[in-house]
Amino acid sequence: MSELTEILKETVHRLFDNLVTRELQENAEAGKWPDSLWAALAENGLIHPLVSEESDGVGASFSDAYEILFAAGYHAAPLPLPETILASWLAGVSGIEIPDGPLTVLEGRGAAPIKITQDTGGWSITGTAPHTPWGKSAKHLIAVADSGGELRVAVLDENSGHITSDTNMAREPRDFICLDQTPVATVSDPLGYEFTRDTVRLYGALFRSAQIAGAVQRVLDISVEYALEREAFGRTISNFQAIQHQLASLAAHAAQATMATETAFRAADRGDPRFEIAVAKIITGQTATQAAETSHQVHAAIGFTYEHMLNFSTRRLWSWRAEYGSDSQWAEELGRRAAGRGADMLWSDLTEQQT
Repeated sequence: MSELTEILKETVHRLFDNLVTRELQENAEAGKWPDSLWAALAENGLIHPLVSEESDGVGASFSDAYEILFAAGYHAAPLPLPETILASWLAGVSGIEIPDGPLTVLEGRGAAPIKITQDTGGWSITGTAPHTPWGKSAKHLIAVADSGGELRVAVLDENSGHITSDTNMAREPRDFICLDQTPVATVSDPLGYEFTRDTVRLYGALFRSAQIAGAVQRVLDISVEYALEREAFGRTISNFQAIQHQLASLAAHAAQATMATETAFRAADRGDPRFEIAVAKIITGQTATQAAETSHQVHAAIGFTYEHMLNFSTRRLWSWRAEYGSDSQWAEELGRRAAGRGADMLWSDLTEQQT
């Protein structure tokens, strides 16, 4: 681990530990923007880590950004930090100015991509982006849009288009945004071949995997602490073999999720990380399900109450596992990839070691 990575890891965990209080989380779920938390993140250079220093960023690697996203998931930070990191990276690599304030990304779905057109009145954008994270709260919206066969990054101002408010199970904003020839604030030059229509989905899955890995570790830590304190039949429940087995199994899967996600972030630093991201999203999605089940079994009824901190993490696990593609959807993609490469390549694909 590099010195920069260590500094980022220590800084972000300390910051979240001090500022992400129960009161802040409850206020965020009630619709109040966490000003103090966002200001602290911005002051410590944590909102644009992937942007170059020349563009007023940190110039960190994806592996460095992983530590920030893992910590955001671990502490259930209630703000669009992953989306801002992704949006600012897209703006930076496309050569346009990084917008100020919290950002979010628009994800086109299926056969209905977001399209951008130009006429005498300038650039406009059309399409729908359901379940957009923090759509109303973001100061700018960022999209990778189809422009007559070319892809460009488009920046939209706050409250562009028609926005219908919605939330996920964790009460995080997931707004429906409808764009119909909506004016665009800034448009990039055409992007390179390494960008595709599903770039937002791909890197969104990468970032969600890191958040899930962090939340899984938090759930494990909370469950172990509870098992060491809760008494039944004259002894702590950590002494019961069934509880020990459940927590040991969860610890092993949490480590697996962390390793898969770290590998995907290292692949992103090398370029072409699609395979590793698919694997990471599959493993973290499956682990999210196990972590929620195991932790609530250990805690019994108290874990489901709003008064207990466990539910702030498990509700996010249930929500995040389906965002930017579920584990089953990414498994289908891996299956298509394997079938396309042919039987002769299957064994080498499974055993190839990436460095």
